[in-house]
Amino acid sequence: MWELIYTFTTWVARVHESVLRINDAGGWYFDDKQLHFIVFGAFGMLLIFVLYPLFKLLAKYNHTMVITWLYVFTVIMVLAFAIEVGQWYTGTGVMESQDIAYGITGFLVMFFIFAILRGLYHGIRAMVKTDNRKTRVYSREELEKYDK
Repeated sequence: MWELIYTFTTWVARVHESVLRINDAGGWYFDDKQLHFIVFGAFGMLLIFVLYPLFKLLAKYNHTMVITWLYVFTVIMVLAFAIEVGQWYTGTGVMESQDIAYGITGFLVMFFIFAILRGLYHGIRAMVKTDNRKTRVYSREELEKYDK
C-alpha cells in the first residue's frame, strides 16, 4: 500500500511541478491559492463532464446501486486517508497504510456479502412473483371482429 501511496504522491508532485512551470512560463504568476482554485475547479468540471453522462446512462438502465456504490466507495477512500493523515498530524495514532487497506477491504467484503444477499432476495422474489394482470374474457362476437 505504501508503494501505491508513494506512486500517487510522486505523480501529484509531478503534476504540481508542471502546473507551476506552465504558470511561470505563461507569465501569469498565480499564487498557490489561485492555482488551487483554477486546477481544482477545472478538474472538478472535467469529472462532471465525464461522470454525468455515465451516471445518467446507469440511471436510465436502473443501475442506481452502481452509482451509490461508486459514491460510497469514494467517501470510504477519502475517509480512510483522512483518518490516517489526521492521526499523523495530531499524533493521536500512527499513520499506517495497512489501516487504509483494511478499512477499504472491510467495506468491499461487507458489500460483497450484501450483494450476494440482495441477489438472492431478488432472485427468490422473481421466482415467486405472481402475475397480477387481469385476464379479459372475450365473447365470440368480439373475437370475430378482430379476425376481420
